[in-house]
Amino acid sequence: MNAMAFNKRFEILALLILVVNNVAAQKKDGLGASFIFGDSLVDAGNNNYLSTLSKANIPPNGIDFKASGGNPTGRYTNGRTIGDIVGEELGQPNYAVPFLAPNATGKAILYGVNYASGGGGILNATGRIFVNRIGLDIQVDYFSITRKEIDKLLGESKAKEYIMKKSIFSITVGANDFLNNYLLPVLSIGARISQSPDGFIDDMITHFRAQLTRLYELDARKFVIGNVGPIGCIPYQKTINQLNEDECVDLANKLALQYNARLKDLLAELNDNLPGATFVLANVFELVMELIKNYDKYGFTTASRACCGNGGQFAGIIPCGPTSSMCTDRYKHVFWDPYHPSEAANLILAKQLLDGDNRYISPINLRQLRDL
Repeated sequence: MNAMAFNKRFEILALLILVVNNVAAQKKDGLGASFIFGDSLVDAGNNNYLSTLSKANIPPNGIDFKASGGNPTGRYTNGRTIGDIVGEELGQPNYAVPFLAPNATGKAILYGVNYASGGGGILNATGRIFVNRIGLDIQVDYFSITRKEIDKLLGESKAKEYIMKKSIFSITVGANDFLNNYLLPVLSIGARISQSPDGFIDDMITHFRAQLTRLYELDARKFVIGNVGPIGCIPYQKTINQLNEDECVDLANKLALQYNARLKDLLAELNDNLPGATFVLANVFELVMELIKNYDKYGFTTASRACCGNGGQFAGIIPCGPTSSMCTDRYKHVFWDPYHPSEAANLILAKQLLDGDNRYISPINLRQLRDL
């Protein structure tokens, strides 16, 4: 081999090593912090520290959560939430710690913090049926405490850059504003007489705009916002309304779609008006509806019956707890309990949010958001 050919090969090899090292460095780099806001779909244990009627720190919740050895953690599912799975996939070494947990201090918060609370909503009155819960206003207040802590840990300029460039803010909220506020049997009839669906949704959007703007003012720049899923199709709604397996509650789904259309407009407005921010919309409604309609295609045997619960034909009235009946094939159920998806469903949902196209996540997916 002549010297020229040898040099050429050496250059190509050196280039390949450089590329491989770069890719490895990027992977190692991963996501800095995941800040998670919302309701029981993503609560990782905040409600354990509240006197509330909405709790999931009882078996068999968490039975498939490997990090706790199958013990309940306060997650409202059998395993990981969507927030857990997304964080793992984006290269986070640890799960975001619940804000109210005693270990949510020091360097642990640099991986992210989870502020979500079962029963919480956009509006402060939402979830009052549970006595205590953390609504989104208070969750943002809590983040402002974390924000000051990060300043102390990293110094102000590094902290600002870390929050702006290395952190993702995910917010999954809105379902409780309908289920545990506007649509509450008996308790909400007064509200429905005094406020039209349009007026109620207006209220939600006005509050949400203010909450997202506050996060932006605290240096949040990369946002993923989930819309409201098909709440009329959850086992609880099917059971109390005595529906057939393939039916859903029309009013609940109509309200969700009406809110979702307004949310899409709100995020477009914020993308235009808040410089440097990227608001990504996760189309949870379509994603979950796809699983419910075509459950067998994804390896599930039912999308209407809760794996863990009691009451009615879909085990949809009494939440999951030690006295509940539990299915043996947890990975074949779209729903873990009367309200929440199973880990198997969460894995499919998370995969679409991470790598999916505009039908489910737009304008970019979560891997692209991380790398912005």
